[in-house]
Amino acid sequence: MDSRIQTIQSFIKQELLNFEGGHDYWHAMRVFSTATKLANTEGGNLFIIQAAALLHDIADSKFSDSNEKPLQNMRDVLASCAVSTQDIETICSIITHVSFQGGFPDTEYSSIELEIVQDADRLDAMGAIGIARAFNYGGFRGRELYNPNVPPQKFSSAEEYRKSQSHTVNHFYEKLFLLRDLMNTQTAKKIAQQRHAFMEQFVRQFLDEWNIIV
Repeated sequence: MDSRIQTIQSFIKQELLNFEGGHDYWHAMRVFSTATKLANTEGGNLFIIQAAALLHDIADSKFSDSNEKPLQNMRDVLASCAVSTQDIETICSIITHVSFQGGFPDTEYSSIELEIVQDADRLDAMGAIGIARAFNYGGFRGRELYNPNVPPQKFSSAEEYRKSQSHTVNHFYEKLFLLRDLMNTQTAKKIAQQRHAFMEQFVRQFLDEWNIIV
């Protein structure tokens, strides 16, 4: 493994130490692993992809009102590894554009590296792990599992999406079920098909059981 990646991995392990379980070090490592596999097929600069995959949640607005300090810490670590200024800016661009944003993405920046990291992050929000992460985050935020009186919402902006406090089952309709059709690469699209089907099966079973007992 590239020694720079090892340094970034150690940094991110410490930075994400107290993060919510769905956005912790292990999430970063899963995204790193998936992004590496996608890059082996889809191409791109492997170092940029791996570094951005590890660092993609370093400035997540869900956990901090300001991303200035974590981004500066990240820049300092990358500079200490002799990463070029150009590569640091590329990694920062990927990190700031990778988020789902309620389906209202900022399209100012695009690259194969961003597409791969974005696909890897979105794949981790799908399937069995995606289900576990959704309910873990809902519990972290104190949200209901499900409320049949609160239907899924169609958001008009990324800001409206971020402010939503809806129950966890709605999250499947408002984000997770949308991800399959938002994949960038052909490799990720194939993986997403199976994970999407698994989530649909889960939600059907969940609602069947709910309707029996309520």
